[in-house]
Amino acid sequence: MPLLSTGDAQVEYVVTGTGDPVTVFAHGLAGSIPETRPFGSGVPGSKAFLHFRGHGASSAPDTPWTYAALAGELRAVADQVGATQALGVSLGADALTRLAADDPQRFSRLVLVLPAALDRPRADPAVLRLRQMADHVVRRDLDALADLLVLEQPVQARGRADVRVWAGRQAARLAGTGVERALRELPTQHPVDDRAALAAVTCPVLVIGQQGDDAHPAAIAAGLADALPSATLTMFDAGGVLWTHRRELRGLIGAFLGGH
Repeated sequence: MPLLSTGDAQVEYVVTGTGDPVTVFAHGLAGSIPETRPFGSGVPGSKAFLHFRGHGASSAPDTPWTYAALAGELRAVADQVGATQALGVSLGADALTRLAADDPQRFSRLVLVLPAALDRPRADPAVLRLRQMADHVVRRDLDALADLLVLEQPVQARGRADVRVWAGRQAARLAGTGVERALRELPTQHPVDDRAALAAVTCPVLVIGQQGDDAHPAAIAAGLADALPSATLTMFDAGGVLWTHRRELRGLIGAFLGGH
């Protein structure tokens, strides 16, 4: 996959599909391009997927991990491929929120899936778990890391066998990587200083949240939708949208980014 220079980082990205619209997809913290691809399965046109700094083959520069830096990487890939639409998941949604606040007219449609932060710092148990996760990444403690990754999922999904298998694979992929810095530095930050800045984002936005997910509080998704003038909020139940509602989720995203 090609690497794109964004100033202080080399960002890996890949483009699939052909034609318009062109949509850029941004993964979550400790996520990956393969994990993000299913979100585009029902989306027409061309699709670009990137790895933020420290993820995949992207470089891990010594400069601070900030939402401004991540938004810059997302914008660089979007500009490179001529994207007119964007979707972000968790951390990717937060970086996209920052980019939209900085440049409200950059995209014609946005999808923000499971946003984790908005305009105030978090200090809840989910944030503290991320710091513990960073320690396990450094120590390469796969079992302890997998246990914390399971706890990042909604309560109703934690006992599923496929969740446990996913957590084990994810732990093996993350151990000893530069994602450790992201786990330490990002959780205490927030994408925008004042949600009022999002009033200038007038394009259609689909915000997707879920109940019972302390890593991605439903209140943050609701607050984000309220701050965006042309937003539609879809709130899934507490079963775990990525585990129990995948078909519905893909249909929802495909229809929205297909202009329907």
